[in-house]
Amino acid sequence: MKVIVGLGNPGKEYENTRHNAGFTFIDFLAKKFSLNLHFDKKFNVEYVKAEIIQNGVAEDICLIKTMAFMNNSGITLRTFLAYFYADILEEDEGNHLIVAHDDLDLDLGQFKLQKGKGPKVHNGLNSIYKHLGHKNFWHLRLGIDARVGNRSIEPSSYVLMKMNQIEQKQLQTVIDEVATCLFSA
Repeated sequence: MKVIVGLGNPGKEYENTRHNAGFTFIDFLAKKFSLNLHFDKKFNVEYVKAEIIQNGVAEDICLIKTMAFMNNSGITLRTFLAYFYADILEEDEGNHLIVAHDDLDLDLGQFKLQKGKGPKVHNGLNSIYKHLGHKNFWHLRLGIDARVGNRSIEPSSYVLMKMNQIEQKQLQTVIDEVATCLFSA
């Protein structure tokens, strides 16, 4: 079982922003496996639970987009997991949970998949750490920094800026690479 959570902010005004890299990843996977996310207002998430078959191997997955704003994503995720996947809430059971998020510590086009390690500062992750009570899950760190040495833009403003088409293509390329790594038998 893989429970994959994408972090982002809901609403049209946040589409294609750097901060929504996690949402972009979930949308990519839903399209790749021909799955339709549906909104559940009880949990304030878009999600789908499905069995996929890759190279003849069946695997259960759950794709989740938290529809609370980034800084409250931990509340939403904890409520959802407590209802459907209570065992994942235990610290030593973090092997099945992957949280996909933007990472300003990595250049655009890079990614890291690390257990228990995220960027220096990320309010969405801080909310998850607080509400899950641990960091012992997989962090899919999607690089979004395309400033090329120009650090004059405040990070909190930069992550909410929309990516241009070239940057969107770079993100899509790395997301495709990540999906291949995660779902190859």
